[in-house]
Amino acid sequence: MTILPITTDTEAALERACEVLAAGGLVALPTETVYGLAADATMGDAVARIFEVKGRPAFNPLICHVSSLAMARRHAVFDATAMRLAENFWPGPLTLVLPFRPDCGIHGLTVAGLDTVALRMPGGFACDLIARYGRPLAAPSANLSGRISATRAEHVEADLGERVDLILDGGPAAIGLESTIVKTHGGAVELLRPGGLAVEDIERVTGSPVTRRESGAAAIEAPGMLRSHYAPRTPLHANATTASANDVVITFAGRRISGDEHALMVLDLSKSGDLREAAANLFSYMKRADACGAGAISVVPIPATGLGEAINDRLARAAAAPLETEAAAHDD
Repeated sequence: MTILPITTDTEAALERACEVLAAGGLVALPTETVYGLAADATMGDAVARIFEVKGRPAFNPLICHVSSLAMARRHAVFDATAMRLAENFWPGPLTLVLPFRPDCGIHGLTVAGLDTVALRMPGGFACDLIARYGRPLAAPSANLSGRISATRAEHVEADLGERVDLILDGGPAAIGLESTIVKTHGGAVELLRPGGLAVEDIERVTGSPVTRRESGAAAIEAPGMLRSHYAPRTPLHANATTASANDVVITFAGRRISGDEHALMVLDLSKSGDLREAAANLFSYMKRADACGAGAISVVPIPATGLGEAINDRLARAAAAPLETEAAAHDD
């Protein structure tokens, strides 16, 4: 496993990454959302390695990352609403679930056998790499399946280590939350996973409300839909109002809860109450809390507006039943 900083020699990083991808290898790369574990989406063996390295259930589809709208349209069918969203929010933290073109070359394992594909155009270095490579990259978050997503190169190294062929270090992820995932049909937009793009921004562009499915009613159509996900090994309590002496407290805007004066550590996602700052810090703070030997992680209530919806979604999934229980249920 090699770690290359992309800011020192971007050209060398691009060339080396293309070599690894073409050989069927795995590249951990920075995006504006979180770090992704990338492989050529058209190579079945390479995609299979993603599932193997992450310990990811094969029924859980992967996001395919593209470098242009033209590349995206070669792999999926866009309706007018999807086009409007792509034109307004790409590159950026929005994933569109669209009808899959079966003859496009993306391997069936990437889409978990579905007739839809999840597509996103990232910005910055990731977009440049895909454009240089010339094919879409399957790239879920670069962490063990169900665990806290990586927002720094050192998180990838600690979680996956030598199982990754190349780690590209681009510093901390700017957004810190995975992309928002939506599905369009008949002019309507349905939210499959809240993320780094606020639903209110989508509604401003479409002029219509985004619909949400009832909890537990959705089949797995996109990443991040498992009930238990993004979980630390330490038990996490969302919407906590009390803390014990052996807890780590994650707070927001200076909020105090009963018992926090005796906590092992108190981490404030944003002292100023900025939800964007809170989103950027969430996974990093969860990892810090998970590493300090606490009995539990107690997270204060977070406002549910804007990016707060995505933050609360991640916390609810992190606090859910162990991933092994849910995986067994799906296997039945």
